[in-house]
Amino acid sequence: MSETPIARLLALMARLRDPQGGCPWDLEQTFATIAPYTIEEAYEVADAIAQGDMAALKDELGDLLFQVVFHARMAEEAGHFDFAAVAETVVDKMVRRHPHVFAEAKVADAAAQTAAWEEHKAKERAGKSVSARPPSALDGVPLALPALTRALKLSKRAAKVGFDWPDAAQVLDKMAEEIAELRAEIAKGDTAKVAAEMGDLIFGWANLARKLEVDPEQALAGTNRKFERRFRRIEALLRVDGLLPEAVDLDRLESLWTQAKAEEHEPGG
Repeated sequence: MSETPIARLLALMARLRDPQGGCPWDLEQTFATIAPYTIEEAYEVADAIAQGDMAALKDELGDLLFQVVFHARMAEEAGHFDFAAVAETVVDKMVRRHPHVFAEAKVADAAAQTAAWEEHKAKERAGKSVSARPPSALDGVPLALPALTRALKLSKRAAKVGFDWPDAAQVLDKMAEEIAELRAEIAKGDTAKVAAEMGDLIFGWANLARKLEVDPEQALAGTNRKFERRFRRIEALLRVDGLLPEAVDLDRLESLWTQAKAEEHEPGG
């Protein structure tokens, strides 16, 4: 009977990490050195999804799975746990967090399930807490998250215990205050305070996005894609005349930007 793909993958990873004849690069790696690759692979999965490229998604999911196997192999070598334990842990966790599927609990809809899920997670965090600090509603929000995503998660946690604006309009009022404070610090020329006020402003935008039920990371990613698409169109239009962006003035660039925007809204464009 042939090996399963997972068994082959685990065997491959063991071979790469074999001190006798394994890959020198793989042998040098640690959890810390591999972590950035793990994050990068997760972003590449998200990018494949955004592009709607299923072939790329299959490939990127494989790369992400390889990262899980890599970490599990290093943990096994150190005597902590192995891949089977990782799989068993997540299965147990999912069963525990879905009592409406695997037990007798009932949920009315997806919103009720989301609330129940967060309640299960909160109980698990409380059970695992070994910090010397008193427990907090903000416990468990990873420091390694992108700052904008972490801002969203921190504000969600605070909102759950009542620390929140009543509505989006009041968040917008707060944004006006933050912009005024930023303007004042810019006028003073204090770089450190400008950075601090900019941080406050961005955190406020994350809160506004939450109140509007918009994921700020996804919203910004969409704007990044739009900006890139339009700027590349500007470059293409300039190339027709043998020019580069740095060779023309801002008025010409803004005119071409307007053209690129208009083209996106043309029928068949």
